[in-house]
Parts: sequence; C-alpha cells; structure tokens
Amino acid sequence: MKKIYFITGSQDLYGEETLARAAEDSKEMAAFLNEKLCTTVEVVFKQVVTTSAEAFDVCTQASADSECVGVIMWMHTFSPAKMWIRALKALTKPMLQLHTQYNKELPYDSIDMDFMNLNQAAHGDREFGFVCTRLGIKREVVSGYYKHDEVIEKLRRFAKAAVAVDFGKGMRVAMFGNNMRDVAVTDGDRVESEIKYGWNVNYYAIGDLCDIIDGVTDEEVDGKMAEYSEKYDFNTDNTAAVREQAKYEVAIEKFLERENISAFTDTFQDLHGLNQLPGIAVQNIMAKGKGFAPEGDYKTAALTAVLVKMAESREGATGFLEDYTYDLTQGEEVELASHMLEVSPVFAAEKPKIEVHPLGIGGKSDPARLVFDGITGEGIAVSMIDMGDRFRLVCAEITLIKQPQPMPKLPVARVMWKLKPDFATGTAAWIYAGGAHHAVVSTALTVEDIRLFAKMTNTELVVIDDKTELNAFEQQLDMLDTLAKLRR
Repeated sequence: MKKIYFITGSQDLYGEETLARAAEDSKEMAAFLNEKLCTTVEVVFKQVVTTSAEAFDVCTQASADSECVGVIMWMHTFSPAKMWIRALKALTKPMLQLHTQYNKELPYDSIDMDFMNLNQAAHGDREFGFVCTRLGIKREVVSGYYKHDEVIEKLRRFAKAAVAVDFGKGMRVAMFGNNMRDVAVTDGDRVESEIKYGWNVNYYAIGDLCDIIDGVTDEEVDGKMAEYSEKYDFNTDNTAAVREQAKYEVAIEKFLERENISAFTDTFQDLHGLNQLPGIAVQNIMAKGKGFAPEGDYKTAALTAVLVKMAESREGATGFLEDYTYDLTQGEEVELASHMLEVSPVFAAEKPKIEVHPLGIGGKSDPARLVFDGITGEGIAVSMIDMGDRFRLVCAEITLIKQPQPMPKLPVARVMWKLKPDFATGTAAWIYAGGAHHAVVSTALTVEDIRLFAKMTNTELVVIDDKTELNAFEQQLDMLDTLAKLRR
C-alpha cells in the first residue's frame, strides 16, 4: 500500500501545551483520513513542523521514500512560510494543501485567544499558500471541513492520481516494431517521455515474441481457450484461427511478465513470423489492465496503463480507442470509434462474440477478434501529443451512446459517442489542438482526474467541453504556444 504523508505546519513560539494539542488534533485527523482512504493509500501522520530544519527533514524524507506518493500539507496554526522555502524546493512528490480546521464550528460562548492562536488555518494556510505560489509550485488546494464527504472525495481523487503518477515512474513500455511508417502524430520523443514521466520505452523485434510463441504448448493453448469460452461467446467454426490467437496471448503474457512490461504496442507493418495480426490476444490482455496502442503509438499505450491505474475500483471502462468515421445527419452527428481489431472488451455492452474475418491490411491470415457494441454513459477522450518542445494533453468530454442501428457487416468492436458542445465545435477544437486519432477513452474518469495528472506532471492541458467556444479556444492555444516559446 502506497503512502501519503500528513504534515502539519506550526512554529516554535507557541509553547509546549499548544504544540502538543496541535499534534493530538493532527494525529486524530490523519487517522480519520486514513480510515476513509485506506483502500487507496495509507495516510501517515508525520509531525507538527515548527522550524525550517524540521520542514526540510520531512520533505526530503517524503521525496526519498519510494512508498510515499504525495503529501497533504495543513497549517493548524500560523506557520511563517519563509521557513518552508528550502523544504518545498526539495520536495519532489505531489502536494495537496488542505485548507481546513480541526473544529467544524466556532464555540461562540467560549472562544478566547487561546482558541484563536491554536485554530488559525485561515491565517496559516494563506501564508503557506503565498510562498508556494511565489515558488511556482503546482499543488492541489482543497477547502472545507475535513470530515465532509465532498472533501473526502477530492482527497481520494488526489490520492488515486498520485498513485497513478507514481506507477508511471519507472514503467516499462515495449514497442514490437517501431512507429508506423510516415505517421507523425503517434510518434514522440521517448527519451523526453522517460525524463518527464518515468516511462522507459524500448523497441523489441517481433522475432523476440516469435521465439516465445514457438515454445507455447498445446496445454497452455487449451487453458487459454477455456478462458475464452468462459468470458466470450464463440461465433465461428474456425477454431484454428482462435487457437493461434490464444498462442499469441500466452506468449505475450510471458514476455510482459519476463520483461516487467506494463504497456506495449505493435504494428501491422512488422508481423514477420506471425500468421495473424494479434486481435483477441491483445483485447483480452487489455481487459486485464495492460496498456496498449497500435501502430507503435507508445504515448497512448503508456497513458492507457496510467489512466487504467487511476481508474481502479471505480465504475466504468478505460481503454484505447480510435476515431474512425461519422454519421453526419444534420443535428444528430455521432462518431463511430473502433479499430481494426484491438478494442478492449471492457467497453462491451453485452457478452462479446469471438469471430474470424479477413482484415484487408497487413497481408496475413484472417484474425480472430472480439465483436461487440459499446457501452453508454458520460465519458472523456484523452489524447497525448508531442509538440516538439513539450507534451500536450487534449481532453474532450463526450457522451457514449447506443448505436442507432445494427451494423451486421462490420465485424469489429463498435463504440459510438456524441461530442461536446456540438459536433462542429468539438471536432474543430480537437483538430486545432493537434489531438491524435488515437485516444484513451474512459467512463470512469473525468476532466478533473486528467487535470490532476497534468498538474502533477506539469503537462500542458486543453479541455473541450460544453462551454468551449472556438475563438477563445484558439486564443488559448496561441497563448500556450507563446508561453512555450518564451520558456525555450
């Protein structure tokens, strides 16, 4: 279980009695928050900080602790913020500033100066907040009584995002083959990805996988076929094609475990030694939480793995999808998102069917895949692009809908949605922002989750929602480009 440090600010002028009370209150608050957040993180009370040396010690301890994913800072009393400067400059973990107080209500009949001196977060948090702003430290600020449900949920969202960002640090990503030839938006700076996010991305020859495939036993394939029979409905007599995919999945899982890989890509331009493009093999692996994107799009694969981690234990689906085609009936415009094969069954509205059909690209045998209609609900589509001098996240709010009519001749997974605020604005804004045709789609996460991820990783973020207006949106993009040029 990962940890979040609960750090309380004060100063050494108050005397032992006041500081003892501050410590007692803080321990109680940390214990309460730990009880509420214990399924996500362990909230650990550290200490009441009264000096610059103590502040520096606790912040460097948090930065060095591999189990610590973030800190909650709270000023119980006034805490002179100059004493925090060296400490905050040393802190490398995400920070949440909790603007709360131990008491919910004022004791109107008994309030005196002792009470005022002890319970002055309204004073201390503003002092602490100023120095954070002066230092340019990106942090989350949550205001309200710490026991209220809405405050707890904001803390939980922060904790989940912090765990996901920590998960990404040191995450290994495998590219079977390279980026699809001549494609721009799916490419990226793999070195910068590791510097910024900790994503260790490496190329692997498809032959490395073929060697493992050659060693897969019939018994292992039988076990995978039994798994398929339990999860999915067979709608094909071509069991040989399905068994081929089962062999691929066994081999891919062995490779991912051996190399400690959390996300991977492939490309239909590099299938030497394979009879099929991996279809159901990849789909079933994605459903188990691994990140994936096709055509060498390592950024989407890695982002998928991180956002799946962030969405753990939440209702809804998270996975890779691709913009494919539209129904442009005026006033009823909708998008059909899919891919050749690789859509995770977490998006299935009903039990998926295993089918075998020609692919029409890649020059290989007919691959087995899962075919299904998509779920409905409110969601987001998130694209990560490499702007050359920084990464950008494009996050659009969408509404997933039931497909208006059957598509009996389209043998792939089919997910449909409407864009916000409307089709023309939503698509134009996405294109102005440079958003890719690949995205991570989630009905479990919201824009707020992506905003937290962007803040914790210092990644540029643009949002497309029901308030988007194109003129203002273009101006925002121009401003972001200007700021980026000034920072060079």
